[in-house]
Amino acid sequence: MKKTAFLVPVLCAVLIGVAGPFMGNYVSDFVVKIMILSIFALSLELLVGMTGLVSLGHAAFYGIGAYVTVLASGSEGGNFVLLLPLAMGAAALYALFVGALSLRTRGVYFIMVTLAFAQMAFFVFHDTKVGGGSDGIYMYVRPALGALDMENRTVLFYVVLGSLVFTYVLLALIRRSRFGAALAGIRVNEQRMRAAGFSVYAYKLAAFVLAGALAGLAGFLLASRDGVVNPELMAWHNSGEVLLMVILGGLGHLRGAVIGAIAFTLLKEIFSTQAVMGPMADHWQLTLGLTIIVFVALLPKGLIGLVKRLSPKGST
Repeated sequence: MKKTAFLVPVLCAVLIGVAGPFMGNYVSDFVVKIMILSIFALSLELLVGMTGLVSLGHAAFYGIGAYVTVLASGSEGGNFVLLLPLAMGAAALYALFVGALSLRTRGVYFIMVTLAFAQMAFFVFHDTKVGGGSDGIYMYVRPALGALDMENRTVLFYVVLGSLVFTYVLLALIRRSRFGAALAGIRVNEQRMRAAGFSVYAYKLAAFVLAGALAGLAGFLLASRDGVVNPELMAWHNSGEVLLMVILGGLGHLRGAVIGAIAFTLLKEIFSTQAVMGPMADHWQLTLGLTIIVFVALLPKGLIGLVKRLSPKGST
């Protein structure tokens, strides 16, 4: 990894960590929200940017991680160390099921199959009493382990920050591993990789399951932050939004996924704020959509393209 590509994310993480105690409640909550969405976007980057698999059902794993966290907590709360692997494991298990079937298709068929499985998960929680139906369910006591209590805003902030750093470093290491090189080869030319003797299906399935587990991590953190989950977490528009984050930031770059999550969340917040936009705040979807169209038209390589003009080539 080049020094600049390594130092920039590290410095950003250190600055956020140092600034954490000085943030007000609103700013702190907003930063936590952005960091959770950044983890969600990074999990999809593993599929779209690193493997070339465009999924429109990624929100299913996000929602499952959140639901399992709340359901397993019960009325007396749960152990942090048990709930986190349970949430990630449940999301990974569903990803294994979905991937085993959907990866037998390609292109637009793969997109539609992943969307269908996500909608299936959505209606299971929406139309049954498993997760409280359309109203969702509340978490009575947030996860804890001794002093590591997610009820505490400071603890929550640094747990989310640590999770983001972990996710980023993990994916950066994967990109530089033989596994990452195989995924890059599959993205560029799947037929050639198959002819070279690689088990393409197994590699894609492994990436799909890992992406699902990381989305489950984001879901766990979201449930711990909000204390409530509902089926809308699995709705198709959430899968579309996280895909927009990855595209807006710049496909094929880990920093792009994070930048895209930051930009998308900030734009959404600004355009929906009455004090900033006035009456147009009621139509924030329109202004947000037009803005993203302009960004994509002017910056085909995403926002990371602007960053690369100011930094050495080869950034992560």
